Amino acid sequence: MSASESTPGAPQKDAILIIDDEQPLLNVFSSALSPFFEVSTAISAREAEFLLFKKSFKVVIADHLMPGGNGMSFLVRAREEFPHMQRILVTGYMKPEMLLRSVNEAALFRYLLKPVVLSELVKIVQDAVKAHDQAAAQK
Repeated sequence: MSASESTPGAPQKDAILIIDDEQPLLNVFSSALSPFFEVSTAISAREAEFLLFKKSFKVVIADHLMPGGNGMSFLVRAREEFPHMQRILVTGYMKPEMLLRSVNEAALFRYLLKPVVLSELVKIVQDAVKAHDQAAAQK
C-alpha cells in the first residue's frame, strides 16, 4: 500500500501545500507537518498554482521571495480563487508597512519570520485548518 492511499477507517488527514524554492527547507517543513497533515510541496508559484487546480487544500504556506514570482503575489491570487483556503506567509525579512499591506491584500491567516520554530509552525497550521473548516461551514 502506498503512502498516498488511506487505510480504511483511518481519519483522513487535512491537505496542505507548502511552497518554497529551497528544497532543504521544504523537506524540513514537510517532515514536521506530515505526521499531522497530508503534505504537498512545490518549488515555485507556478508549480503551486498547477497543484491548486488538481487538489483541494485547506492551508497553503508560501515563502515570500522566490525566483519567478513572490509568495505574496501568489497568496493574493490564491485568495481570489480559493477564499476559504487559509494562507500563511514565511519571510526572512519584511518592512512593517509592507507586511501590513501584505496581510491585508492576501488576507493572511498568519505570517512567520525565518528561522521558523517547527513546533510553532505545526500549531499555526492546526489553527489555520480549524479556521478553514469554520469558514467553509458558514458558506
